Order: sequence, then C-alpha cells, then structure tokens
Amino acid sequence: MPPTSSPHTMKTAWRGARAAVIGAFIEWYDFYLFGTAAALIFPRVFFPSDDPVVSIVNSFGSFAAGFLTRPVGAVLFGHFGDRIGRKPMLMLTVMMIGISTFIIGLLPGYATIGVAAPALLILLRLVQGIGIGGEFGGGALVALENAPTGKRGLMGSIHQMGTPAGLLVSTGVFSLAQLLPEEAFNTWGWRIPFLLSGIFVIIAIIIRSRMEETTTFAAAKTSVVRLPVGNLLRTEGRTILLAIGARLSDAVTYNVINVFAISFATQYLGVASSTMLIGFVIAAAGQFIAIPLYGRLSDRIGRRPVYLAGIIVCGLGILAYFPALATGNVLLAWLMIVIMVVVGTGLMYSIQSSFFAEMFPTSTRYTGLGIVYQGSALLGGAPTPAIAIGLAAAFGYSFWPVALFVLVIAVISAICVVLVKETYRSELPELKETAPLVARTP
Repeated sequence: MPPTSSPHTMKTAWRGARAAVIGAFIEWYDFYLFGTAAALIFPRVFFPSDDPVVSIVNSFGSFAAGFLTRPVGAVLFGHFGDRIGRKPMLMLTVMMIGISTFIIGLLPGYATIGVAAPALLILLRLVQGIGIGGEFGGGALVALENAPTGKRGLMGSIHQMGTPAGLLVSTGVFSLAQLLPEEAFNTWGWRIPFLLSGIFVIIAIIIRSRMEETTTFAAAKTSVVRLPVGNLLRTEGRTILLAIGARLSDAVTYNVINVFAISFATQYLGVASSTMLIGFVIAAAGQFIAIPLYGRLSDRIGRRPVYLAGIIVCGLGILAYFPALATGNVLLAWLMIVIMVVVGTGLMYSIQSSFFAEMFPTSTRYTGLGIVYQGSALLGGAPTPAIAIGLAAAFGYSFWPVALFVLVIAVISAICVVLVKETYRSELPELKETAPLVARTP
C-alpha cells in the first residue's frame, strides 16, 4: 500500500498542481490557437497565394516552425531546471509563451508589410517554441515531485488538465470571433484570442510567484550534475528513444484529427468548420473531466496498461474517423471526435507527466522529460500536418493513406510501451542514476 500523505504534503502538492496547470493552460491555449489559425486564417492573412494548397502548406510550415525550437527549450531550461530549480525556469517559460502569442495578435498582415509579415510570424513562433520546450517538463515536475507515491498519476494528470482547458478556451474564443462578419473577422476579429493571452500570463505569473520549489528537488540538491543532458544521454539513451517512440502515437494522432482534419474536412469532405470546432470544444470538456480519472486509474493498475489502451483506441479509431466525417452527419462526426480525443489521446496524454518522468532520476528528470516530450513533438507533431496533406494529395485527396499512417505509428508506439519498465509503485528517489529502466525481453 502507498504511504499515507500528511496534510502538509498534500497542501504542497496541490499548490504545485495549481501552478503547473495554469502554465499548461497557457502553453496549450497558445498552441491550439496557433494551429486553428494556421488552418483557417493565416493562409489568407500571412501566406496569400493563387493556389490555396500552397497557402495552406506554407501556413502549416509556420505551425511546424515552433517544433524546431522546442527541443532547444527543453535542453536549455532542462539544464538550468536540473541545476538551479524548477520554479525560476517556469517563471521564464510562461512569459516567453504568452508574450509571443500576444504580439502575434498585433502583427500586420502580408497585405500591409509584405514578406516581413510571415517572417515576423515565424520568428515569434520560434520564440514561442523555446518557451513551450521548457514549460512541459518543469510544469509536470512541480505537480509530480510534490506528490507522494500512490498519487503521482493523479497529481501529474492535474497538470495535464491544462491541455483540454487550453483547447476548450482557445477553440471557444476562436469560434466566437468567427461569428463576426467575415470582413471584420479577417481584419481584426481573429486577433482577439491572441491578445487575451496577455491577461492569462499576468494571472500565471502571480500564481507561480507564490509556489515553492519541489520537495524532491530540494532533497536531491547534493546530487546535482554539471551537465544534465550529457549524463542523461550517457546513461539513459535507450530509455529516451523508447519514451519518444511511445509518445509518437499521441503526437501524430492529435495533429491528424485536429490540425490536418479541420482543413481537409472543410475543403474536401464538405464539413463546416464550425462543426469541427464545436466537436473539439465538446471533446475538450469531456477530456477535462476524464483526465484525472485516468490518472487515478494508472495509480491503481499501472501506467503501461492505461497508455496501451489509448494507443489501441487511436490506431483502430482512425480507420473510422474520416469515414464518419465524410457521411456529413454532424452527430456522428462529434461522436468520433469525442472518442479519439477523450478516450484515445486522453488515455495517453493524461499520464504522460508521471509515466515519462518516472523513467529518470531527479538530477536529470527535467532535461529527460523535456527531451522526450519535445523530441517526440518535433518528430511526430511538426511534420504531421504537411505529411498528411502530402499523402492525401498523392492519392487523389483520399484520407485512407493518412489513416494508415496513423495506424503504423500506433503499432510503433505500442511496441515501445511494451519494452518500457513499469515504475508506478517506485519511490522517485529509488530510481537510480544508472538503473536501466527498460523491461527485459524474452
């Protein structure tokens, strides 16, 4: 049985969870907002072209640009987060993310300043990517490292609730902005959701200024290493690769069913953009409720079975996702979106904080978690919308090659999860620097 938590321990844990979830909310509010705008408004405002496919591909390229710097942010903030502490890094990351998004809301379009407009958009996306790269690892750890054994899955999932909250609010605000007359929306209405990020940043800074350093890091200061990334690559290389592979299914699936599918379904399947956006609002609300339940479940039965269930749902569900959208039935489309988001990616995403963090020791955990998460985002998130549109175009704008692509990635992720050792019962200090966290194979 896991040890009983003292009131002080749980009070500290919940304070860390609040600080974590507000940062995750801003991170994903900005992330989803950019992805939605990249599909629906940026092609016209920043990447106009006589060929709409060229505009969309260029717009998705700006979306992908942020993924390029996320590993840089993961290593940079992970290095100082493992040496100095989690709290100071998280103050910097949330400011970088939110301020970059706020400025995007002020950018003039291509019609006003020409090529400088997309150049500035991409520059801000790169800066945003650095901040996002450092945010996930630190945010996850302020929730996880303050939690007692037996509750890490739950507390880590609280951090992950910022994702559906960000999706819910960003999609909802963007949908409200779309109610404006088309000309008003195209000129200034789309900027409102980006400018709101400035208010969210102020709230996050206030909350995070009041949090404490994590108890696990404070207890492990004597084991701080000079170069966390070097030590990590030397001792945990195989674990990093398996963890990145495990997360690919989540990264690829979500970018296909959201960023790519919003554009593809509206242009080639005759689905209204409002149908897609409302579907993701419903799904985000459901995922917000489901995430802590999945986290608690992982504390009872382990991380691997919960994560594998999510992979299976995504791998099989994608085969029905696009056919459901193609029927034109709004309720069926919403049902498939809910299944893929709430159950499929939800089962995986809810426990990623705890599942991946438990693979690394305290001295390199910030760096390790950041590299795994952002490395998988670079490989599975950045190129996915462009790969998907390329596959669809190569086969007469059919969705089946895209669905098979997602299925293959799901198989790869499932193999990686099977090879990773289960750690949900372990105390964090018991995860040794040199312990090979890989399950033995027959």
